[in-house]
Amino acid sequence: MANENELVDREKRHLNYLRISVTDRCNLRCLYCVPDGRIPKLDHTDILSFEEICRILDIGIRLGIRKVRVTGGEPLVRKGVVNFLEHLARLEKLIDVSLTTNGVLLSAFARQIHESGVRRINVSLDSLHADKFAMITGYDQFHRVWEGIEKAHEIGFSPIKINVVAMRGINDDEIVDFAKLSFTYPFHVRFIEYMPIGNSRTQAQNQILTPEIKEQVASLGKLIPIDSGYIDGPARRYRIDGAKGEVGFISALSHHFCNYCNRLRLTADGKLRACLLSDNHLPVKDVLRNGGTDEEIANIFRTVARQKAAKHQLGTRNCGAVKDLMQGIGG
Repeated sequence: MANENELVDREKRHLNYLRISVTDRCNLRCLYCVPDGRIPKLDHTDILSFEEICRILDIGIRLGIRKVRVTGGEPLVRKGVVNFLEHLARLEKLIDVSLTTNGVLLSAFARQIHESGVRRINVSLDSLHADKFAMITGYDQFHRVWEGIEKAHEIGFSPIKINVVAMRGINDDEIVDFAKLSFTYPFHVRFIEYMPIGNSRTQAQNQILTPEIKEQVASLGKLIPIDSGYIDGPARRYRIDGAKGEVGFISALSHHFCNYCNRLRLTADGKLRACLLSDNHLPVKDVLRNGGTDEEIANIFRTVARQKAAKHQLGTRNCGAVKDLMQGIGG
């Protein structure tokens, strides 16, 4: 049926990386992710079961998927996620399985996650101050998150990536403090340009772009470039001279990385997307639950790959708003 080199788009990019959102539920309400008011939650029946995800992924693997990241919402709020991670870690053709979490439940699950075979985790953390963390996320959980990060470090996760969405007037006064973590810990601190997605409570004026962020980080010492590996994401990586860890910059607006984007996204409600910054998708779940064959599902992968744009339009005159919420897409 499938050829493992089939997921090559019109720009000759090999799409070998699938981000899987396992839930739209989250135990935080971050400013840049969640709008004011109540958010409609997907019904349990609207969410792909783990068995359904595994079938879709098996077909994706036959087409060339080699890297998987499990996201949410917050993936650790979904019952059974550790067993799911263990299943993924055992799949021979996957060369990398990782997890993105907000860290609130990390301390409770870190040992189980490590024993499942997953070694790489990303933790979203936008402030090192408890009061500001509560303002950004809606909950006073900083100390639980930091406890989880330290426990993961103690257990032996590597790398531990700290994802910081940089926002002007909100946490831009902490950029240097975050970068300093790389001197104390072997963490990979990654500064992410804020991207206006969905009806969030942050606005375009909150954007602070990589050149300005990088200038602040460079005040700590010489930035030594690090070559990216085969399974690395879009971050431009550096080590500050004398540091144990790294810093990185994810510059979706100031420096498009679209020309080497290798990602597809499977949402919790069973949609296959080619780009975070476009609402275009095809419904895999509907085909699967209506008795679709493996070949029909493979054709959805192929179609989405063909439809992947050369680059996103965010920040341009041609850009329409990305209406889907970040927590529903799997950021």
